[in-house]
Amino acid sequence: MFINGKRADSRDGKTIDVLNSATQEFLDTVPAATSEDVQEAIDASQTGKRVWASTPVHERSRILMACADEIDRRREELAVSLSTEMGKIIREARGEIRVCAQIFRGFAEMANHYYGRTLTDYQIGTEKDIIFTRREPLGVVACISPFNYPVELCTQKTASALAAGNAVIIKPATENPLTIMKIVEICHSCGIPGPVLQLVTGRGAVVGDLLVGSKDIDAVSFTGSTEVGQHIAKVGAETLKRVFLELGGNDPYIVFEDCDLEQAAADAVQGRVQNAGQTCCAPKRFIVQSTVKKEFLRIMLQKLEKLRQGSPLDEKTDLGSVISPKAAQEIQQQVERTVSQGAELVCGGKAYDLSYFQPTILDHVTLDMDIATTMEVFGPVLPIIEFDDEEQAVAIANATIYGLQGGVMTRNMNRAIRVASKLACGGVVINSSGNYRHLDQPFGGWKMSGLGREGVSVTLDEMTQEKSYILKNILAG
Repeated sequence: MFINGKRADSRDGKTIDVLNSATQEFLDTVPAATSEDVQEAIDASQTGKRVWASTPVHERSRILMACADEIDRRREELAVSLSTEMGKIIREARGEIRVCAQIFRGFAEMANHYYGRTLTDYQIGTEKDIIFTRREPLGVVACISPFNYPVELCTQKTASALAAGNAVIIKPATENPLTIMKIVEICHSCGIPGPVLQLVTGRGAVVGDLLVGSKDIDAVSFTGSTEVGQHIAKVGAETLKRVFLELGGNDPYIVFEDCDLEQAAADAVQGRVQNAGQTCCAPKRFIVQSTVKKEFLRIMLQKLEKLRQGSPLDEKTDLGSVISPKAAQEIQQQVERTVSQGAELVCGGKAYDLSYFQPTILDHVTLDMDIATTMEVFGPVLPIIEFDDEEQAVAIANATIYGLQGGVMTRNMNRAIRVASKLACGGVVINSSGNYRHLDQPFGGWKMSGLGREGVSVTLDEMTQEKSYILKNILAG
């Protein structure tokens, strides 16, 4: 771990094994932090927040830019590390590391031009006053990141918090913390002080709960399951800390009969199998007009059959492993449950080679099945739901507890915008799937998909608090 600028084992010497997701071979161990370890990091962060808040913006930005340059320089090394521990195919791993560097640069640039406001004297009696505002750091931000994009999503939280002048404590995913640990090491070597950026490994029930419950943590940024997000919101409310939650999704992908079916099927497959289906905003319900469903299904099958499955480190592999054998078995149970509820298994449906899962199509899915409403499947599974008209398509799309993103395929732009305006979600991609994220985009969901937004255009607002400075009678003669 990295606590107060030093490498640290857990006080009791206990460790957690980190395994290669694809082969389940042993890679390394990380400490299983004790409550005392976590408290030491929290105590050190109180010094860190003062040091970093008093560091000029230009200096903070210079350091973050240096971090980005070094991450870029070591991209291949970090990508191999990520692919090995995560099961993400190497081409996607390189992309994630590249985006990580872009995120550091984006927030550094944004911080350099992040301004306060000056108020007018329209209120009678304030004519001789000057009121201006400044955005000031929150203090200490706990960043709790997930396994599916362990570098990118952790960086979204960490880089924004640091750019805004906060101290940060990272709690990485237990399954694959190694690459983000390398990046923290890079950040320290580039000049971020130890007490400003710390990393504590261990179980969420110990590390996560202590961070969320501490009165000395000012904000928690979490990406993960809705169930854990609800728990964090409840515990965080006891100290009225800010809580930002990017949670689950069951995103709709609406395919109208007038669209380019070849492109629609290609985007459906690409959007769903990216990262082996372990993407929050991936299309997870394929809502297809009945007049073209048969043809859409035929094209999708062709494209799935062409996918190359194999080692994540092989340049030719299109579909790698899921995070663990347990995850693969859970996907299989979800597929079996859906079939037992009446769906037809068109292809796939089985876990194999420990942590791999076959690309799977489920046809004749209806709204009385869990997969159509409350169940999020984190794997390469494509459930097909038919619709007859636009109104029915929108109703099916919105019949879920989630609301992250969605996709609409049609050549009719009036219809596309009209349908997008009716979808209850945080973003809609027109003429592709919802598996899309621009770094500047205000990314986040409605309903049970979370609270707050992440993106270069918005996160500095989340990571700061606005203070008013009132110069009373400063214009008096």
